[in-house]
Amino acid sequence: MKFANIIVDISLEKLDKTFQYKVPEEWEEVLAPGLQVVIPFGNRTLTGYVLELTDQAEFEEAKMKEILGLSEKAVPIESQLISLAAWMKDTYGCTMNQALKTVLPAKTRVKARSPRVEQTALPTKTAPPVSLNEAQRQAVEGICAAYPKPALLFGVTGSGKTEVYMELIARMQAQGKQTILLIPEISLTYQNLRRFYERFGDRVSVVNSRLSAGEKYEHFEQARQGKIDVMIGPRSALFTPFPHLGLILMDEEHEGAYRSETAPRYLASEVALERARLAGAGVVFGSATPSLETYTKALQKEYGLFSLPGRAKAGSALPMVSIVDLRVELREGNKSIFSRKLQGLMEDRLGKKEQVMLFLNRRGYAGFLSCRSCGAAIKCPHCDVALTSHRNGTLTCHYCGYREPMPDRCPACGSPYIAGFGIGTQKVEAMVHKQFPEARTLRMDLDTTGKKDSHSKLLSAFASGEADILIGTQMIVKGHDFPRVTLMGVLAADLSLYSNDFRAVERTFQLLTQAAGRAGRGADAGEVVIQTYSPENYGIQAAAKQDYFSFYDQEMAYRKLLAYPPAGAMLSVLVTSPKEEAAQAEAEEIAADIRTVFPDVAVIGPSEAGISRIQDIYRKMIYLKHPSRERLHQVRRREEALHGIHVQIDLL
Repeated sequence: MKFANIIVDISLEKLDKTFQYKVPEEWEEVLAPGLQVVIPFGNRTLTGYVLELTDQAEFEEAKMKEILGLSEKAVPIESQLISLAAWMKDTYGCTMNQALKTVLPAKTRVKARSPRVEQTALPTKTAPPVSLNEAQRQAVEGICAAYPKPALLFGVTGSGKTEVYMELIARMQAQGKQTILLIPEISLTYQNLRRFYERFGDRVSVVNSRLSAGEKYEHFEQARQGKIDVMIGPRSALFTPFPHLGLILMDEEHEGAYRSETAPRYLASEVALERARLAGAGVVFGSATPSLETYTKALQKEYGLFSLPGRAKAGSALPMVSIVDLRVELREGNKSIFSRKLQGLMEDRLGKKEQVMLFLNRRGYAGFLSCRSCGAAIKCPHCDVALTSHRNGTLTCHYCGYREPMPDRCPACGSPYIAGFGIGTQKVEAMVHKQFPEARTLRMDLDTTGKKDSHSKLLSAFASGEADILIGTQMIVKGHDFPRVTLMGVLAADLSLYSNDFRAVERTFQLLTQAAGRAGRGADAGEVVIQTYSPENYGIQAAAKQDYFSFYDQEMAYRKLLAYPPAGAMLSVLVTSPKEEAAQAEAEEIAADIRTVFPDVAVIGPSEAGISRIQDIYRKMIYLKHPSRERLHQVRRREEALHGIHVQIDLL
């Protein structure tokens, strides 16, 4: 006998309240989560949504009522979204309620303070279509011919991916279909959105994390009612309740912001594919530096592959990139954070009234040590990731638990110049003022972008020429187009290169390539200076040449050697407890159980997590490897059932 847990009202406040019904034998093979059914409810007959099916009765069967049948109404968008929630529950190991609260907008009506703050001075007539160049036209035609097969739009920085997106949106619009455009939150600026407003007018809406629940609900209601055709936003825009969804566009698909850090811990690219499958829609992933997973699927023909190999603007070319060896600078007496080459080029550009961007690469910094004399980072001998320094004077690998004492000299060359890198954007700004007192500067980091719209205001100020130099972390290198910028200086390429993460080189390559792409986007030629203690690293070399293909080949060889994704599947298990001994004991119990029940799965650990204690909660990690992702899903389901809330399990 099967039973169905059914929700009658899908307003958010009542999501926790479900009612259980018997499933008639003739419906057992038909019923699935998300389907709308007719049920007896008190003295009435109502419709409800199936959330999940189970073999376990929650109360006495004799008193339980039976489903009357499937609803004859047209399947509404709620059914599709509930089906998506059920898929997320199964895939990411969250509760159904967590999945539903992610997928369904809060049914809360409040007076919207400023429902379209980004759309000030919105044009009331749409702009004519832009003319596509040959590469853009071929990409559009190819994507449309293969539709709804997923596609990768692989275009160098400045190649005009946005024009392709707009043409695809227009074609969907002509068919009465709607489009979701995903953009990393950091890129949701008016400068980037203006072109969509100009082309599609008030048929475009935007959501972001700073909207209230009521404002977001109003935007989603507009979509549900067919008042808009395009929704632009970060990963939460995936759940826009479009009744006739035709296309999901995912710009900068490689971005880490597309992975949710809270339950359900989903990856937006995977959810986009499932949402599209349920809707019969297409998905287009766009990037100048696609993730290895996405590019591998394109090579394996799972996705169509369409390229934009050159810049779209006439006369605009990729910048010339120089790599500066900071070890040589130190040996020759330059202890400044600016190499002699970068100083000279900054003086030249400021003299010509051109603009400069300085990028401080702090992403992934986790206490690694490197030598300023020879450039070597201290790595784990077993996992090829950087060891992390701890206050107790040890270096630890957070993949396998290997430890060694903190050295006072470089193990490779004996130099005493071994330390972490502690510089920040404020210090960089102070040094710029000291070196170039006449230069006007703007700084973008978490301190200066905390207020609403401050991010957009700073970028707009720089775009309008109110500053000569823009200093910032990775938020300044994401898709912005400043025609007067002719010099990009990368001050510390190594900080992400040696984080304790097997994707460290990939993320460094992506950051550096994106950073280099900010220079020379106008008529004037651009130049990039990458400062590093590891100039020979293949990720840095490939980024300097803007050569994705050589990077991919070398990085995939490394992944295959160590069975890291996408060459294999990998899963992390995080065990937490207020008592360190309890966390360690439970982690060892889980590892032993997996080794016994799943002998074909490689078990690494347990070891301390990257951050071993947060708010007095101890954290232990186990890593699992296997060629099959489904096999690791089997492990996840078993361990979640056995250990519950003390365990967080993520596919990597």
